[in-house]
Amino acid sequence: MKSVFGRYIPGDNSFMYRLDPRIKILIAIFYIVFVFISQYFIDMVILLAPLIIVYLFTIKKVRPLISMLKFPIFVSLVILLVNIYSLTNYQVGIKGYYPASFIKFFQGSEQKINIDSATFMINGVLTTLKRGSTYRVEYGISMLTLNKTLSLFLRVYTMILSTTILTNTTRPILLTKALEDLMWPLKFLFVPVHIIAMIISIALRFIPTLLDEAQRIMKAQSSRGVDFKNGNIKEKVVAFTTLIIPLFISSFAKAEDLSNAMETRGYDPYEKRTKYRQLKLKWLDLFVVLFILSLMAFLIVNIINPGLNGGYLPSWYTLLKVV
Repeated sequence: MKSVFGRYIPGDNSFMYRLDPRIKILIAIFYIVFVFISQYFIDMVILLAPLIIVYLFTIKKVRPLISMLKFPIFVSLVILLVNIYSLTNYQVGIKGYYPASFIKFFQGSEQKINIDSATFMINGVLTTLKRGSTYRVEYGISMLTLNKTLSLFLRVYTMILSTTILTNTTRPILLTKALEDLMWPLKFLFVPVHIIAMIISIALRFIPTLLDEAQRIMKAQSSRGVDFKNGNIKEKVVAFTTLIIPLFISSFAKAEDLSNAMETRGYDPYEKRTKYRQLKLKWLDLFVVLFILSLMAFLIVNIINPGLNGGYLPSWYTLLKVV
């Protein structure tokens, strides 16, 4: 099955297809920004849940939604392995996030405390040591590790899903117009807005093309005996070299063909342009903007005035905090 990431999928007259492309771009930016500054897991779920519902009702396919989990899971597993070799008993004591859950995997060297006092997990017991005392560094895993891994997974998946909905429901030509309209104020700073919008549009247009090309090259190399799945690291590097080099050559060839085609049609990026059709906001766009502004206000209040120290959020909400 072809990848749906970065590919426009013709659909019915659902509200995401009728939504103004400028609003969809702003919504995608809003999701990317706020999912990375959210302080609670429930806030992330509140952001992610509407995206999943919108995707299911718009694209009407579950399989792509599941296939998009691969990259976030891979990144999360890498971070999990890194945390195992970087999370120490000192960090667990400082954070104070379920310190009793710390499981030691191996020990490091002895260190001397250079501050007045510090709290550590030593042999499963939270211990406070004073200046001059020595302790042995312990590496392991705890709820702190799972907290970081889960938060990264939700953030990356939300980012991928929001941009996928944008590209799946917006024609490339409308995406170019929307980007140019949003960057219109930069014209006063003599920034070539049209050229930037065209570059971004072409880049988004060729993402699915390059993905399909990579799949085609991989199948061709596999038929010649190249094994991309098995072998040690050196063999895999050599195998993927047979994929990367032809992909680069093909990319440059496509770029050259596109350049010649645009030049043949008389395209001049510096010529002044007029527009036959203007993008106009409708009542549906205003309703969606109002909903997004309400959600933004709720998340901003959660960041500025959390449930602790007189905040309005309940205790169970603030317990699920991103560390």
